[in-house]
Amino acid sequence: MKLIGSMTEQYYREQLIKSNRSLFHDHSMKRLLGIIQQAFPEMKTAYILGIIPDQGEDIYTILMNNDFIAYIELERYNLETEPIIETKPVKDYKRGLSRIGQIQLVVAMDLAERN
Repeated sequence: MKLIGSMTEQYYREQLIKSNRSLFHDHSMKRLLGIIQQAFPEMKTAYILGIIPDQGEDIYTILMNNDFIAYIELERYNLETEPIIETKPVKDYKRGLSRIGQIQLVVAMDLAERN
């Protein structure tokens, strides 16, 4: 899929830039950033593709360095609980994505490449 400069692409570009800035500069994301840096010391850039708030935890889907997707499950109330971290190659993540999901991923990969 190629980028064409559509309104949808622009929307995701803005959202992904905000999420990236938030991850690296917002105090509320300090815990997540620390976990990412510890688990993936080679991390140069990360774009949050999605957050699923569950009953007692939050599940983050993150594009890491344009190399792979990381799923990080963080306990919301008990900060001592170890996070659950899983990874998946981008090509496997891409399989089965909706068109909108594919657009979001391509925009995130473009941003990561430019970083």
